[in-house]
Amino acid sequence: MLETLQLMAAGFANALFPMNLVMMIAGVTLGIVIGCLPGLSAAMGVALMLPLTFTMEPETGLIVLGAIYCGAIFGGSISAILIHTPGTPASAATAIEGYQMTLQGKAGKALATACWSSFWGGLLSCISLYFFAPLLAQLALKFMSAEYFWLSLFGLTIIAGVAGKSLVKGLMSGSLGLLISTIGLDPITGTQRFMFGHAFLAEGINVTCALIGLFSLSQVFILAEKKIVERAKAAKFTDKIALTKEDRKIIRPTIIRSWLIGNIVGILPGAGASIACFMGYNSAKQSSKHKEEFGHGAIEGVAGSEAANNAVTGGSLIPTLTLGIPGESVTAVLMGGLIIQGLQPGPELFTTYAEMTYTFFGGFVLVQFAMLAIGMLGCRVFAQISRLSDAILIPCVTVLCVVGSFAIHRNFMDVIVMFIFGLLGYLMRKFDLNTAAVVLALILGPIGEKGLRNALRASQGDIGVLFGSPVCWVLIALCFVGIFSPILMDKFEKKVSGTTEAEAEAQS
Repeated sequence: MLETLQLMAAGFANALFPMNLVMMIAGVTLGIVIGCLPGLSAAMGVALMLPLTFTMEPETGLIVLGAIYCGAIFGGSISAILIHTPGTPASAATAIEGYQMTLQGKAGKALATACWSSFWGGLLSCISLYFFAPLLAQLALKFMSAEYFWLSLFGLTIIAGVAGKSLVKGLMSGSLGLLISTIGLDPITGTQRFMFGHAFLAEGINVTCALIGLFSLSQVFILAEKKIVERAKAAKFTDKIALTKEDRKIIRPTIIRSWLIGNIVGILPGAGASIACFMGYNSAKQSSKHKEEFGHGAIEGVAGSEAANNAVTGGSLIPTLTLGIPGESVTAVLMGGLIIQGLQPGPELFTTYAEMTYTFFGGFVLVQFAMLAIGMLGCRVFAQISRLSDAILIPCVTVLCVVGSFAIHRNFMDVIVMFIFGLLGYLMRKFDLNTAAVVLALILGPIGEKGLRNALRASQGDIGVLFGSPVCWVLIALCFVGIFSPILMDKFEKKVSGTTEAEAEAQS
């Protein structure tokens, strides 16, 4: 226990290094800009900036990616409140009450509520990140090859959950990712697989190029095929971006409830911030003493949505860092960033690389304070950025995609790979498949293959080794839960978001 406390203190001190603070502020600012631009997403922003972290120390790179993640989730509330267009799906519920407050001349109060609630939701989520992650990592220390096989299989079954409501489409997406993950040299025998004579494929598909293509370039293609969208003019507001003591007292219980909701949703793989925001909103409405205000600019509605979606950030990092099971698409990209730095999610992050991990945790706490300060001071500027049209976004994002993928190895073949995955991501979106499922399979496929083959080699082909421990049976049970999760998630999401979507339609 004492050693853990020392690591926490040392990590927090390391996070305060000037370089970490400067990059943290830049990451939060960039994340807010990405979040408040409708059409962009947190996952897209993190994937786009991933190549920039290669030259940084691993902990600094992770802090930057975490800052972009948190900033983008909050940034979506700015356009949701001012132009009734959520910058990210995680702010869909915020638009219901936030825009009504804007129409009443209370845009400043709405933005302050979003910023204050996002801060507390994210900050409180760090509690579970600090205390639950090491416990789960200790459990992972008991994993052998067989357990890692079932763990990766469980992660792959989560594909069904993150891929939406269709089990078949989820498994199709995952199968495609598994097929792609076999490209390169066999990890056991060194045999060439699907390389077609191209030596640059020996190490497999570059994960960063795949991420940039699937999340960023595919979105460019989606935007480009539509009519160029000129954003609605952001509402001008004259009231202060501030909350009174009475306002903070009103939203305090809502923030605490939404923190608990968002944290639990974040830990559950396949759920994500878009569901958490509606759950936080509904919880605020059901618990409010002034239900009649909902739909007409209730401050509690904004607080409930924003505290919940930001509480997801810390919760979703727990299974990602300890077990290598990303909670949602953004953490799948973050996990790709870890692997690219030569770090494997799991117990080693809390033993061999404990100092780096706790530095990231300390930085994640400081990110929340940076987000609060930048959000409160810069909302008026970000409000104007949210008006940028697609005619400007499309070429800018395309250039960043090309430069980012080329900078990895300074090899033009990486750019070609990125474009191929961009087209693949575009086609998958058109056929309602999910790019996050491909990423999960691309990352987890090799882990599962090594676990299975090493377990069978050690047991001389005895398949019973895969069923030889209680942990294996627990993971097998979780696999079945993961497979049927789309049915449960569909019913759950309809129950959670049904009434709020109806209210949103009525307002628009």
